[in-house]
Amino acid sequence: MDGAPPSASPAGLSAYVAVSQLLGLTLLAATGAWLGRYRGGVAWQGQLQFNVHPLCMVLGMVFLQALLVYRVFRNEAKRSTKTLHTLLHGLALVIALVGIVAVFESHRAKGIADMYSLHSWCGMAAFVLYLVQWLLGCGFFLAPGASFSLRSRYKPQHIFFGIALFALSIATCLLGITEMLLFNIRDSYSQFVPEGVLANTVGLLLVAFGLVVGYVLTRDEWKRPPLAEELALSMDFKTLTEGESPGGSQ
Repeated sequence: MDGAPPSASPAGLSAYVAVSQLLGLTLLAATGAWLGRYRGGVAWQGQLQFNVHPLCMVLGMVFLQALLVYRVFRNEAKRSTKTLHTLLHGLALVIALVGIVAVFESHRAKGIADMYSLHSWCGMAAFVLYLVQWLLGCGFFLAPGASFSLRSRYKPQHIFFGIALFALSIATCLLGITEMLLFNIRDSYSQFVPEGVLANTVGLLLVAFGLVVGYVLTRDEWKRPPLAEELALSMDFKTLTEGESPGGSQ
């Protein structure tokens, strides 16, 4: 019916989204508490510059990945949702880049070698692939040049690699937590010292956040349904880019 009110969120979706955000905020608070209480805090200059790295990577590469935008903003215009999705991912990339610069500068100041550990290899791969994913997404879904069929073929790959990079980012953070603990409290880690317990808790929060977000993303009934005007625009776009009539044979 014309003028019908927007459909409400499916049962359970709002609760899972709320839980994911609560876990994410708790994760950021626990990360900040770990760095502040046991690692001296965060500063751009001096001995504390390294601590900018874990904080920025958790914030940018995990919490700010805008994977739930299309689940949360179900009734807003697709163009607006797409723009928000792109901007949040762009902000995440900028924050992650700050974290990468911080760790390289800290290593250089302390005379520590770069890019030798599995954590650093996975982290750099995650960041570079994330940047490529973002650029491809802008090219296919925001730029006007891509055809309807090309967008349709690329969309499943875009979704898959978005989830895969989210999982890789969490795994890399877990590697980084373990690496920090072994560097800083190697001799006392096995004695359940408070710093080790708190850092392990950060790791569990990372896993829990990833599982809840992943669950929301993989529920087909929670996907954002296309609005009526979006279906009409899609048909018009297909006609313009491929020369097909909306009512023509497939």
